[in-house]
Amino acid sequence: MKRVLLVGAGHAHAWLLSALAKEPVYGVRLTVVSPNARQIYSAMLPGVIAGHYKRAEAEFDVAMLAERAYAEFIPATVTAFDAEQRVATLSDGSKFTFDVASLNAGSTVANGVPGAREYAVPVKPFEDLIERVKRVGHIAIGGGGAAGTELAMALRHQGREVTVYSDRSIFPEELARRVERRLRRIGVDYRPGMRIDSIERGPLVIAGTARQEFDLVLWATGPAPLSWLASSGLRLDETGFVRVDRALRSVSHAYVFASGDCAALPEAKSGVHAVRHGMVLERNLRHVAAGTALEAYEPKPHALLIMSCGGRYAIAARGGWGAEGRLVWWWKNAIDRRWMRRLNATK
Repeated sequence: MKRVLLVGAGHAHAWLLSALAKEPVYGVRLTVVSPNARQIYSAMLPGVIAGHYKRAEAEFDVAMLAERAYAEFIPATVTAFDAEQRVATLSDGSKFTFDVASLNAGSTVANGVPGAREYAVPVKPFEDLIERVKRVGHIAIGGGGAAGTELAMALRHQGREVTVYSDRSIFPEELARRVERRLRRIGVDYRPGMRIDSIERGPLVIAGTARQEFDLVLWATGPAPLSWLASSGLRLDETGFVRVDRALRSVSHAYVFASGDCAALPEAKSGVHAVRHGMVLERNLRHVAAGTALEAYEPKPHALLIMSCGGRYAIAARGGWGAEGRLVWWWKNAIDRRWMRRLNATK
């Protein structure tokens, strides 16, 4: 019987486990390693901060989901991964030997700016973030992507003073206009083209000649690879993410799969794409158990993006199409709640 290690409970593994709960896979022994028994769904995090959802409504029970999928759950993180020896070292000091591994542990936040590591709070892990933003009045956010702007609007909805520094826009032109217009309409101090050069004790944000002190600086500048990937022996791309083939297997170690933020793929890192990774991963795990040929994942250049905008208002975009308004928020709410029902379903 093959020992299969699932590292992380991101969108891909969440889909995989929920599918296995409905139709088990035989011939493998599954183990899930993830830091928290309950995990916040990232798409609903701004809604929790804005006050639209209770925290429990935006969490899924990883331990129970694993149990439904007939998998062992270990509450830990991976601190070292040896692809050649097929051994993962966990945060409790134990070692786990596997035959097949699947990596869906997400990413961390890039913090190469001087002082960011010492004086800014990364937006991940979300569990820590929720506690840190409570009762804080004046907040700066480094990063004007979807994560940074959604958080800014959620915090503004709660009456906080929020400044967003964004050295460049990562959005297509029409979506960028919609986002900027909404930020300004609700009173977020949005500073496009303004890069944070450093952060000092205070915290004090230095951007060019401007110096401003805040109660809290949040760091949302985009994904960076988990530190243990660098010494894993897996072949990585130039940014440090796992190179994979069309079946989402490591190009250097065919018994290691990677999906979601962990994987280097020609598409944006998003939950929508990661769920599609999970669908292919589920089928390929069944192929691994049966000893049959694996299926290929077909990347898609465009995914539906729906951004919540503080109040019950949202912006949607896909390719060149876009829409915004209260109906878009309710559409997003329906999608998110359907996903949570899937993950928290009982047998």
